Amino acid sequence: QAKISVLDLGFVRGWGVFDFLRTYQGQPFKLEAHLARLQKSAKQIGLKLPWSKFKLSKLVWATLKKNRLPEANIKILVSGGVSPDQITPWGKPTLAILVYPLVERPKAFYEKGVKVITTSLMRAFPQAKTTNYIPAMLALARARAQKAIEALYKNKKNEVLEGTTTNFFIFKSDTLITPAKEILPGITRQVVLALARKEFKVQTRPIKYQELKTAQEAFITASNKEVMPVVKIDNFVVGSGKVGPRTRKIMELFRKYTQKLAS
Repeated sequence: QAKISVLDLGFVRGWGVFDFLRTYQGQPFKLEAHLARLQKSAKQIGLKLPWSKFKLSKLVWATLKKNRLPEANIKILVSGGVSPDQITPWGKPTLAILVYPLVERPKAFYEKGVKVITTSLMRAFPQAKTTNYIPAMLALARARAQKAIEALYKNKKNEVLEGTTTNFFIFKSDTLITPAKEILPGITRQVVLALARKEFKVQTRPIKYQELKTAQEAFITASNKEVMPVVKIDNFVVGSGKVGPRTRKIMELFRKYTQKLAS
């Protein structure tokens, strides 16, 4: 029976932020980090949060327990709240915590890899997770039309940055490369980088579009996708066109990491 006013700035102006995570064995994955990013996103768009991370954490746990799901997705939404003139922040922001069943991605995505496309559309605030998803929705519609599951943003320098809901990585030989600027620093991305540094050389730098054609492997990461191999970008095949051994190693390391947390 949740209700939100039609005068809420999230509805009339799209002014809001959110964060998204999942559970492993019923435990929210990196909840503290996700709440810290929520606060950072809000600060970047000038939205003041009246709740501490401790309070938000308690609310997330309470909502999770009420839903009694074996595994769940969790979305924390904060919008600007009611505004009489529909543009000036007035009162307390609106908070919504959504918990719903975890949806597993098809096994074939991980065994055979997926296709992604690139787009020149861009997000207004790359380092803030805002509720303005118009570029993402348009880009994903184009991706679906080309039988792809994700779209990667490109900037004016023809550098590939990130996906609409994912971070992006390539392997060139035994070096793992991922952008560090003009992106949303994903929580799963941070974990993958920490794990990868124990096995591979890691570079955080821009990736030119032309570089993709000489990459041996590629993958995307996200809370709801974990580590997902990419075997095709636009109309060209990545490497051999199959999930590579280095990507499989990263997938294995991440799987073991989450299993250890849950045990």
